[in-house]
Amino acid sequence: MLRNDFVWGVATSSYQIEGKDEKIPQGECVWDTFIKKEGTIFGGHNADVACDELHKYKRDIPMMANLGIKAYRFSLNWARIIPDGTGKINQEGINYYREVLELLNKYNITPYITLFHWEYPQALFDKGGWLNPDCVEWFGEYAKVVAENFSDLCTNFFTINEPQCVINLGHSLGIHAPGVKMPIRETLQMAHNLLKSHGLAVKNLRKYSKKEIKIGYAPTCGVAYPSTDDPKDIEAARKVYFGFENDIDNWGWNVSWFLDPVVLGEYPKEGLEKFKNYLPKISPEQMKKDLELVNQPLDFIGQNIYNGYEIKALTNSKNNSYYERVERYPGFPKTSIQWPITPRAFYYGIKFLSEKYKLPLYITENGMACHDSISADGKVHDPNRITFLDSYISAMQQASDDGADVRGYFLWSILDNFEWANGFDERFGIVYVDYRNQKRIIKDSAFWYKNVIESNGKCLSINDKSNEIIVEDVSETNDYMSLSENETIKFNTIYINDNIDCIKEGLTFIVYEGNAILNSSVLYKGAKVSVPKGLTDICLLGECDIKII
Repeated sequence: MLRNDFVWGVATSSYQIEGKDEKIPQGECVWDTFIKKEGTIFGGHNADVACDELHKYKRDIPMMANLGIKAYRFSLNWARIIPDGTGKINQEGINYYREVLELLNKYNITPYITLFHWEYPQALFDKGGWLNPDCVEWFGEYAKVVAENFSDLCTNFFTINEPQCVINLGHSLGIHAPGVKMPIRETLQMAHNLLKSHGLAVKNLRKYSKKEIKIGYAPTCGVAYPSTDDPKDIEAARKVYFGFENDIDNWGWNVSWFLDPVVLGEYPKEGLEKFKNYLPKISPEQMKKDLELVNQPLDFIGQNIYNGYEIKALTNSKNNSYYERVERYPGFPKTSIQWPITPRAFYYGIKFLSEKYKLPLYITENGMACHDSISADGKVHDPNRITFLDSYISAMQQASDDGADVRGYFLWSILDNFEWANGFDERFGIVYVDYRNQKRIIKDSAFWYKNVIESNGKCLSINDKSNEIIVEDVSETNDYMSLSENETIKFNTIYINDNIDCIKEGLTFIVYEGNAILNSSVLYKGAKVSVPKGLTDICLLGECDIKII
């Protein structure tokens, strides 16, 4: 089971939900500039209104409280607080975020502030952005302002969200703001500067906060997960997950390069070797100082996990590879955004991260994009999202049961919102937003999540014991009956006494090898099973023999 003090929350980012208002002036961020370029955003959408959270927070926060939400991770728009990125502070921006924090505290929703969720001030990008060495001091100054103005109302902070996306999507592929394609050497320099910025932000948050605070960091990456639970597959997946198997052009999709310096105080040797022809020229003495800055003590780490890829160990590979990446079968389940649905990746990502970095772990983002719509009854039914969330959160609990120190889960997202380059085409929220009128409709998944929170996960399928099979010794019994093709029976639980492997939607049969159970699964009480045409051929060793328990 999950900890009694497990943190159940939801997450958003400022640019994706807030919109704009002349009464709360702000400087432009790189996304404001990027969306003006033709062809950058699906449908020509923009975030000028988004979810209108600048005005709707007074309604949305009580709604969150009614849904049982205990914690809310949201980001500050750097350019709303310091319009030029440095220098003069915008008091209207400060006042807005203080009002949000005060209302969250009033409704007993614990705030978790993210300093940077991609809202980089355009004025600073024009000066070189993350490539300018001064960016470290810029971000440190911003962290100081945040600590001085909000630490009396918030005691939990994350510095940077998904640095891998900042580097890869924004500065390598150019499909996110600021939309540039930099050479590898420059993106590696940017990554180093970004990590130093994180370190100075941690120092300044602690130095200038008005009370004791806790600080984390929220990177991401797809998870390499093992094809089976064979130790060889597990170790191969672990090695791939923390390794450097990507080609050099995709170097930024990496876990260790963005976490090892932060938590362990050094860059991984495998990465230093792979990137040696592209690394910035930094003296050993300076690198030591840089890493001391990066390696500030953290109270926890976050990780955004949505999906992964399957890995199988190889022993006699012709190309000396220790693994192969298993291809997904045709029709592999995916979300509407075409991300694979892989709860097994969630389990192993949590387990691998906890085992390596040995810090409390928070899942800072996880959720599912669906093509939700309003039904004839005026409601939004999203059973696919409920199934997704149940499978992932159950996997998280299993990882916790197996020793992972996972402390909290922030569902992405409370609201449908501006999904970056995809505009408003994808809906991740458990609350539907009608962008024509800003009406909110609570989806079925939100009510389901409320039950999860109230029960601390006890209502998850992993904990549902009502239909649990009681495995009995059937080695000496012969009280089986034959089930003819298409014959229907009622049962509580059945055993099938042949070495078969057949799964029908909604039913998983027990598989034997001799008298040994290879696989067992719950069958629902009072259900009816009809043997599909051809099943008796699959079950051959005679008839399809079953035992009714």
